[in-house]
Amino acid sequence: MKDEFLNTSIVDEQVEAFSHQQLIDPMTYLPGMEVITSELMDEVLRVRESYEADSYTEADVLRALGQEQKSIDDFAALLSPAALPYLEDIAQAAQRERQRYFGNSVYFFTPLYLANYCENYCIYCGFNSHNKIKRGCLNQEQMAAEMAAIAATGMQDILLLTGESRRVSDVHYIGEACKLARQYFKVVGLEVYPMNSDEYAYLHQCGADYVTVFQETYNSSKYAQLHLAGHKRIFPYRLNTQERALRGGMRGVGLAALLGLDDFRKDALATGVHAYLLQRKYPQAEIAFSCPRLRPIINNDKINPMDVHERQLLQIVCAYRLFMPFASITVSSRENAKVRDNLMSIAATKISAGVNTGIGAHSSQGVGDEQFIIDDTRSLQEICTSLEARGLQPVMAEYVYV
Repeated sequence: MKDEFLNTSIVDEQVEAFSHQQLIDPMTYLPGMEVITSELMDEVLRVRESYEADSYTEADVLRALGQEQKSIDDFAALLSPAALPYLEDIAQAAQRERQRYFGNSVYFFTPLYLANYCENYCIYCGFNSHNKIKRGCLNQEQMAAEMAAIAATGMQDILLLTGESRRVSDVHYIGEACKLARQYFKVVGLEVYPMNSDEYAYLHQCGADYVTVFQETYNSSKYAQLHLAGHKRIFPYRLNTQERALRGGMRGVGLAALLGLDDFRKDALATGVHAYLLQRKYPQAEIAFSCPRLRPIINNDKINPMDVHERQLLQIVCAYRLFMPFASITVSSRENAKVRDNLMSIAATKISAGVNTGIGAHSSQGVGDEQFIIDDTRSLQEICTSLEARGLQPVMAEYVYV
């Protein structure tokens, strides 16, 4: 089958290599996975499946721009190809909403990769269990060295990440990392494997504030082709992660599709609708979007999105801003410096700095290889200086406990 979205022949090769194996059903929960009663998944998938981007017209886009509060249909129109000729108008509208809710503030964070062991086989990810990379897992002493090095730069918001391996980086290990991070930082986020609500409650008690999970793609069929083994293969368990995190007491959740794995317009629509429904069900929740595009990985430098160019990326970010104007929008170091700074000036609000996706990289310990190749290697100070020149105000923490 021809893959129209992921620009790499390795997809078909790896799917073929697994074709003789009995793959687990991606829609059936595995033992130990919490099943929650929720209508969100069915509604998100219904909206995605029914979306015909080419059916929207110039009139639909202009109508959407004229609405004070954007409906799901308005959001869909702003994501459509018909909206591209009006990208300047959309960007100006998004910039006004950004100014209205966030002023000139830009919030900073940096990721800290604790471990890169993984039990999943996700064919686009550098951490996947079949990729031959140097594996590593930080101990408490190494974590402290990493955190001290990051804190010394002035950073106050940390995002803790691991590969998806409960065996190597179990919930207690992540909890101890949260406790340690709380000694150095004012805000602690998690981007780890999906968990049950009681486990999120434990990690919240340990100091975690928010949870980010990328659904990767909301196309359940494509999802099964890309996730060939491991717990991540279970589509509904991953999709309901944010709701379990909120039930566990987390104050915020982040959502994203990995743009370029499938039809990016449908995936962006599904991400926005997912966030919108979560906000309606949990009004107290702080909602955040990320807009990552595919990046090359170790042993496969051909992985890149075919269709998501800079104009399309700007369109998505602006559509998120107009649909949910109070939500945080993060732009990662997957993007180059110019793209990131432009997006921050227009619609995005949170940016990573001083990033290295390797294990032990901040304190030069070199424990393990990186997840993907970043495109913006600037330091915190360099990015602050660049954004200040645009009239933006760097903020090191968006939330402070008193």
